[in-house]
Amino acid sequence: MEPHESRQARPSDGPFLPDFCSARVALAVVLLAQLVAILLALARYESSDRFWDALGRISLFLLWCTLLSAALLCWTRRLFAGRGPVATSTAALAIVLLAVSLVSVGAWWLAGNWQGMPVLLGGEPGALSEFLLANLAIAAIFTGLLLRYFWVTAQWRRQVREEARSRIRALQARMRPHFLFNSMNTIAALTRSDPARAEEAVEDLADLFRASLSDAASTVTLREELELSRTYQRVEQHRLGERLQVRWRLEDLPTRARIPALSVQPLLENAIYHGIEPRPGGGTVIITGRCVDGIVELSIENPLPAGAGGNGGPREGNRIALDNLRQRFELAWGTRASVEAGPQGESYRVVLRFPAEEQP
Repeated sequence: MEPHESRQARPSDGPFLPDFCSARVALAVVLLAQLVAILLALARYESSDRFWDALGRISLFLLWCTLLSAALLCWTRRLFAGRGPVATSTAALAIVLLAVSLVSVGAWWLAGNWQGMPVLLGGEPGALSEFLLANLAIAAIFTGLLLRYFWVTAQWRRQVREEARSRIRALQARMRPHFLFNSMNTIAALTRSDPARAEEAVEDLADLFRASLSDAASTVTLREELELSRTYQRVEQHRLGERLQVRWRLEDLPTRARIPALSVQPLLENAIYHGIEPRPGGGTVIITGRCVDGIVELSIENPLPAGAGGNGGPREGNRIALDNLRQRFELAWGTRASVEAGPQGESYRVVLRFPAEEQP
């Protein structure tokens, strides 16, 4: 089994601008426009009567400007692919100024042709050039500040992703020496007694190492990740024999849903290492999976050794696997995914929840 890799997009690989096609970004833009309208109204008018009237007119004007700008940025988003930050910023600024120009000309035309219709950012109709230049200057200032904010935010996210990748690579680069040595000893013993099983163990071990050396940013299907976990189970089964029991209780899962590579297998490894090996009689690892309302829930539960503490037993781990998994899930889905872990009675349980999406 060789997982098919699908690289997640990096901020440096595409535009640093948010997706203006999404309802969330559009709502944020509208709220920001209303905040700017309040600031402009406060700066221009002192009388409370004129303030509310001006606030209504400025809000209407900025609403049209922001919605038209967002629509144009959404429509031209594909043109930003592969562009550098300077080209992207210049194009975005030009699009916003174009939208402001169109709305300004329309507002000035209405003010000049409809009696009682004042210019939305002024008191009475005046020269179009003065009105247009004033609006463009305000739009350029606020757009420049927003572009700077988007750029800084994108750089921060890129740094977080790179730090996460470095930690994940460190996790993937180190397989526990005891696992490697024990597996090789098991294979050596099987070579004499059962060559067929020895060959199978070598193939399974090769698949595990191939997955551990894959790109840290790759994603695989849920089916591939579960198959890798079963491969790891077979390798450990050769060594532990009847001491290791794994129960798979998987309901109808969206097997094509994408998940960060090496999400389930390290948890199964921890469950065996902390919960099964220390017990003379072994034990059972229970893996449960289900999908409810578009959310996949996977749980890995193992028994706690006698006298174990809250962290899973006398073999205290450094929790690198759990910390990296939480960070990878947050980068992929944000608050829509979670990783919960802790003792429950005489067992230790880890629960993964993530959206059933083919491309996270």
